[in-house]
Amino acid sequence: MASRTEIGVVYGAAVAQGLALVTFPAASSIFTSPDGFGFDSTRYGAMFVPQVAFAILASALAPKLARRLGLRRVLLAGFAGNIVSMTLLALSRLLIGAPDAAFAVLLFATAALGFGFGATVMALNTYAEAFFPAWIDRAVLILNALLGLGTALAPVLVALVVAIGAWWLLPLLVACVVVLLSGIALTQPLRASADAAAGEVSVGWANLPRRFWLYAAAVFVYGIAETLNGNWAVLYLTTERGVSAGGAAFALAAFWVMVTLGRVFIALISGLVPARWIYAALPALLLFTFQLASRVQGQTGGIVALGLAGLACSAFLPLSISFGGKEFPYLSAMVAGELIAFYQLGYGVAAFAIGPLHDPLGLAFSTIFAAGTLVALPLVAIAYFIVRGGHERG
Repeated sequence: MASRTEIGVVYGAAVAQGLALVTFPAASSIFTSPDGFGFDSTRYGAMFVPQVAFAILASALAPKLARRLGLRRVLLAGFAGNIVSMTLLALSRLLIGAPDAAFAVLLFATAALGFGFGATVMALNTYAEAFFPAWIDRAVLILNALLGLGTALAPVLVALVVAIGAWWLLPLLVACVVVLLSGIALTQPLRASADAAAGEVSVGWANLPRRFWLYAAAVFVYGIAETLNGNWAVLYLTTERGVSAGGAAFALAAFWVMVTLGRVFIALISGLVPARWIYAALPALLLFTFQLASRVQGQTGGIVALGLAGLACSAFLPLSISFGGKEFPYLSAMVAGELIAFYQLGYGVAAFAIGPLHDPLGLAFSTIFAAGTLVALPLVAIAYFIVRGGHERG
C-alpha cells in the first residue's frame, strides 16, 4: 500500500508538470512580441522541436530504464529535466535584445522540458495504475485532471506576471516547486509501481499487440488536435481577432480549465456512464469545436470556443492510457511510455508545422483551425474501432 506522502508526491507532481508544460506556449506573446524576443511564427514553432524529440526519446526509453534502474529514479530524472528547463527559461530574460542567443538557450530549455515531461508523465501514470489497481480508469483520470489543473493555471499566472513586468517569475516558481517535490521523493520508497514495472514482460516494438497501434494512432492524432488549440490559440486571437494578450491568455486558460473540469466530471460519472461511450463521443465534439473556433470574433467568442475544445479534449488521452493499460496489463508501463511518445509526436507535428503554413505559405490561422476538422475526423473512426474491439469497460 502506498503512503499518503507517496500519493501526494505523485499527484502533486502532476500539477507541477502541467504548469511546466504550458508555461512556454502560454508565454507565446513574449516570444513573438517586438518588445520581447521578436520571433516569427516559424521560429516560435521550431522552438518546440527539441521538446518533442526528447519527450519521445524519454517516453520510449523510460519503461526500459524503469525495469533496469527502478521507476523512482526515472521519476527523479524527469524532475531534474523540468528544473533545468524552467531555470533556463527564467534566465533567458537576460538575452532579450539578442534573439539568436536567446533562441539557442530556449532550444536547450525545451529539450530539457521534453525529457522531463516524457519521463515524469510515464512514471506518474504507471504509479497511479499501481497505487489504485481496482480503479485504474478513475485513478488515471484524476492524475491527468491534476495535470490539467497545472496547464489551466499556467496561462492565468503568465498573464499576472506579464502584467507586473516579471514574466520570468513563473518558471522560477515552478522550478522551486519541483525542487521541493524532488526532496520529498528522495525520502520515500515509491516501491509499488517500481516493482510492477520491473516485473513486466520485455516486448520489442515489432512484437507489440496489433491493437496497440490503434491506441498509438489515436493519441498521435489527438496530440495534433490538442496542440493546435494549446500552442496556437493565443497567436490566432491576438493577430487575427484583435484580442489583447491578456484576453487571449484567459481564452487559453479556459481551454485548460475545461480540460481539467472535464476529466474530473468524467471521473465522477465513470461509474454511471460507460467510459467507452465517453471515449467515442469526445472526438465528435472536437469536430464541432474546430469549426466554431475558426469563426470566433473577440475575446468572449474565443473563451467559449476554446472552453468547448477543452471539454472535447479532456479525457481522451488519459482514457487511452488507462484502456491500454487494462487491455495489456503485462505491458502497463511500456504502454504508458509509448503512448506518451506518440502523443508527443503529434504535439510536434502541430507545434512545428503550423508556423510554415502561416508564414511562408500565408494561410490564415482561421483557415488552419477550420482544417482541424480534417484531423478530428479520423479520430472519430479510430476511437470507434478501439471501443468496438476492446474488452468491456465500466
